[in-house]
Amino acid sequence: MNDKNRDSIDFGKTDIPQLFSKLFVPTLMGLIFSAVFNIADGVIVGHGVGSDALAAVNIAAPIFLIASSFSLMFASGVSIVGAVHLSQGNTKAACINTTQALTVPLVAMVVLAAVMLFCARGMCFLFGGSEKLLPFVSDYLHWLVLYPIFQLIMIEGSFILRLDGSPNFAMMVNVVPSLVNIFLDWLFVFPLKWGLAGAAFATSLSAGLGALLVMVYLLFFSKKIHLYKPKFSATALRLTARNTAYMAKLGFPTFIGEGAITCMMIAGNYMFMRMLGEDGVAAFGTCCYLFPLVFMFANAIAQSQLPIVSYNYGLGDKKRVKSAFKFAVVLAVCCGALMTILGIVASKPLVSLFISTETNAFRIGAEGFPYFALSFVLFSFNMVVIGFWQSVERVAESVFFMLLRGLVFLVPVFVWLPSVMGVRGLWLAVPLSEVLTCMVIVFVTIRQRRNIYLD
Repeated sequence: MNDKNRDSIDFGKTDIPQLFSKLFVPTLMGLIFSAVFNIADGVIVGHGVGSDALAAVNIAAPIFLIASSFSLMFASGVSIVGAVHLSQGNTKAACINTTQALTVPLVAMVVLAAVMLFCARGMCFLFGGSEKLLPFVSDYLHWLVLYPIFQLIMIEGSFILRLDGSPNFAMMVNVVPSLVNIFLDWLFVFPLKWGLAGAAFATSLSAGLGALLVMVYLLFFSKKIHLYKPKFSATALRLTARNTAYMAKLGFPTFIGEGAITCMMIAGNYMFMRMLGEDGVAAFGTCCYLFPLVFMFANAIAQSQLPIVSYNYGLGDKKRVKSAFKFAVVLAVCCGALMTILGIVASKPLVSLFISTETNAFRIGAEGFPYFALSFVLFSFNMVVIGFWQSVERVAESVFFMLLRGLVFLVPVFVWLPSVMGVRGLWLAVPLSEVLTCMVIVFVTIRQRRNIYLD
């Protein structure tokens, strides 16, 4: 067997810490630059266009989080299915599933692009906007109309490349577009004075470059995972529907997890707008820009854990499954604790990245961010444990946990807590929902540890 067809990573035999180092470091670096991709927009828009434009980006953000949720659902689903197939020596099935996971969701992204193009006004008010912010939101959405399509290829491609034993190339899929985005953001907003439309255009071009890198790898440089030519016979369509439905089922907890962030943003936009107006939404927007920094650590750990656990679960190796889980949890708690401490002690410098220190929006954000940062450590723990349940194909429990943190606890707490604690309650709503979710997750995991290879 030649080098091209041999995996560079052995998920079944390599020492667990060594596996995590091979997967986690490039995954984290890729996600760091992915977060920088978004943060650069916020910094440049906030200082180059103004706080109203920053608030408008936060109003529009849920539509892209929905697209990201959809993409991650199929990405994590195909990663689990592909890892199991590869562990059983069925490379062809892994390749077919990969092709289906990339092509079928593209139809949904095309529909979403049409909605962004023709329904910008309705989406602005649906996500908590106002007449004042409508022109900014419409401009932003129209220039990002192709972004969901490129984003789908980038997200799924990153998972597939790691499964194929190329985590470093997967990292580059995020790093290169992020660096290009920062430069183009600066160029279009400051020297060329294109405003919010320029920032959106820069993001679309950069994401297009990332999608191109994925396709170049899959077509010319892949080791085991290759794209298959789609077939359109009745049997082929039936099998495609069955396979994509199963991948969506496995990845549905991830969809709910990303949807939880969308719910957080929508609920926060409404509540901050109601209590503090546009300045409140802009202040909350800084949290939504900084939250990906926390999410990337938890997500990098969960993504690194996923192929390791799924592969060894497919082999029936309980010892390695348990070892990978423990390593991931410890890493998540340590990273989350560091992010919480940073958010508390450096709240003013972090908020000032996005908003001028002379504004009322800065004062609101600087006072509230330390409370919001309390959620980081629990969020990291919850995401990694839920990711483990998903990796061992316990979809129902994963969905249940995600619904708890994203909807069942979050929305009522966001509505109730401010009525008890005022503005401080706005900032503490997310931490409280994570605490409640954590309690349920720990209880169920302890009760079911034997059934999920943790006894």
